[in-house]
Amino acid sequence: MLTLRGSMVALVTPFRAGEVDEQGFRAFVRWQLDQGTDGLVPAGTTGEGATLSAEEHAKVVRICVEEAKGRAPVIAGCGSNSTRTTIENVKRAREAGADAALVVTPYYNKPTQAGLFLHFEAVAKEGGLPVVLYNVPSRTAVDLAAETVARLAKVPGIVAIKEASGQIARVAEIRSAGADQLVILAGDDMFALPVMAMGGQGVISVVGNVAPADLAMLCDAFADGNLEAARNAQIRFAPLVKALFCESNPIPVKYALGKMKRASAELRLPLCPISPEGAAKVDQALLDYGGLI
Repeated sequence: MLTLRGSMVALVTPFRAGEVDEQGFRAFVRWQLDQGTDGLVPAGTTGEGATLSAEEHAKVVRICVEEAKGRAPVIAGCGSNSTRTTIENVKRAREAGADAALVVTPYYNKPTQAGLFLHFEAVAKEGGLPVVLYNVPSRTAVDLAAETVARLAKVPGIVAIKEASGQIARVAEIRSAGADQLVILAGDDMFALPVMAMGGQGVISVVGNVAPADLAMLCDAFADGNLEAARNAQIRFAPLVKALFCESNPIPVKYALGKMKRASAELRLPLCPISPEGAAKVDQALLDYGGLI
């Protein structure tokens, strides 16, 4: 049975000389699991999924599955702005062994709420994997409304939503619209604790790339009823999260991982290396956080 809870990390994809760094990625996934990460999310926004070829997408997901060895679910990033392409991505992820598919709202097209419903319904019916909806209007220019989420929650195969609208009230709106059984996951690192406090089950995180043990502790502390420890962890994360989003994700987090010698900082165009100003912000945040470099 698929369980989606706790600290799930939107993994970076390490590159070397323009190619997927297989050995580097395998080591990174193992480190994440050893640090207590509850779920692995490869090939999403943070994993530069939009610039992976079909073959690379399958490779990244397969590596993640092989290294996970059943210790944590693998939720593969599969979204695109084409329903047909998204379904193909989900089928490929299923063949690679993924446990679920993370499917972002179609970007650029700007579909209506009716179109969004039909898109996700088709993916759930034809893709062959449980679907995690992903709402991130700052990236896609379209917002998946709470009422549409509630309709989609009734579609067989749609099991969760990564909610990154930036509106903390959206969790309550989704619940009050009738999506009682849908798993709700924070899609914004600074909303991890607030989302769980409002009935969410965890977070799909960027900051977990650099501080996975602390993110796992935050989620476990909340689950154990230790609100003070969870609150302190969330507050401690704040300056680090701010720095890791000083430029477009995943530019800062890959720079940070390079400084930490955990993964290559190499990016794929159109993303480019971090600016000197951005690098200084990340350096300071890593130093202030302590224990990272």
